[in-house]
Amino acid sequence: MRFAYLCDFDGTVSPSDIGAALAKRFSPDGRAEGAELLARWFRGELGHRELTEAQCGLLSVTAEEALAFTRGFALDPHFAPFVREAESRGDAVMVLSEGLDFYVADQLGRAGLAGVPFAANVARFEGRRVVPEFPYAAEGCGSCGNCKAVHVRRWRERGHATVLVGDGLSDRCGAREADRVLARRDLLAWCRTERIAADPFESFQDVAGITRAWADGRR
Repeated sequence: MRFAYLCDFDGTVSPSDIGAALAKRFSPDGRAEGAELLARWFRGELGHRELTEAQCGLLSVTAEEALAFTRGFALDPHFAPFVREAESRGDAVMVLSEGLDFYVADQLGRAGLAGVPFAANVARFEGRRVVPEFPYAAEGCGSCGNCKAVHVRRWRERGHATVLVGDGLSDRCGAREADRVLARRDLLAWCRTERIAADPFESFQDVAGITRAWADGRR
């Protein structure tokens, strides 16, 4: 069976959380990435869609300034080789993000991966205002802006075994739905608490080794 590797972006494909850095840099006193909003999200008082709306409401940045800032970051250097190896086996790779589309698309393009499909929330810039749009929200859980479980189900319906690769709590819906999970950081801790089987990883070099073993039937 072919695999579909559904990879979180911020903190996973990109080792840095670009969205969080953007929120901190371009909001007053870093409030868009401050403890109060994040604490409400961790407690379940805000869904991720509401968190994104609140964060974007605090931003003051033009499209040009935002792109110049996010270009200071880069992808995991092992991600592109992993993509090429997976696709050579007939598997699929897709990037899923609760972040904003402009920097996901730009980072993939600059890494020579413009052909890799991705789904993210949309940033509409109006002068120095950032207005988020959520094209995938209607099919999701009602809390996420871009519910990763939706994409897991779509790939399963296409006949793929689904693998969620992620690092954070925004990956929980996808992890619950996926056939297999590769996790690190907060997602790994959550999977262990919830007793969801997950293989730990540190970088896409590890992901490549684990998935190579799956393809060879050794795991």
